[in-house]
Amino acid sequence: MENQDPAGMRLVHLLRGVSVELTQRAAEFAAANGLHATDVRALICLLDADRAGITATPGWLGEQLGLNSASVTALADRLERLGHIRRERDPADRRRVLLGVEPAAVELGWSFFGPLIGSLTGAMAGFSPAELDTAARFLTAMREAVQRREGS
Repeated sequence: MENQDPAGMRLVHLLRGVSVELTQRAAEFAAANGLHATDVRALICLLDADRAGITATPGWLGEQLGLNSASVTALADRLERLGHIRRERDPADRRRVLLGVEPAAVELGWSFFGPLIGSLTGAMAGFSPAELDTAARFLTAMREAVQRREGS
C-alpha cells in the first residue's frame, strides 16, 4: 500500500463512518416499511431527479441503479403497489412512461428522516457560510471520485 496522507486518510475514514451510519438509517427505514434497500435507493433517485428537474423514466432509473429493464419493471410494480410512486404517460409522447414519487411516500420519508435531517442541519449551524461552501465543494468532489470508480 502506498504511503497515504494522514490528513486525507482521516477524512476518508470520516466519510466512511458517515456513509455507514446513513446506510444503517436507510436499512432501518426499509425494514420498518417493508422495502428493499434498492426500493429506498430508487425513491432517493426519484426525489433527487424531481429536485434537479430531471425527467425520470424507467430507463433513466435503471441507469441510476444499475438494473436491467425487467428488474426496473418489478421494482416499479412493487413501489406502485405500495403507493410510493406513480407511473404516468408523458403527455408529449404517450409511448414514454414517467415516474414520480407520491406525496404519501414523501411524508413517510420525512416522518422517519426528518429528525435526522434536523440534527444534520443543526450541526451545520456552527459553521460559517464560507465553511459550508468549502464542505459542499469537498463532498461534491468526493462523490464524483466515487462515481468514477477509480481503480476498479
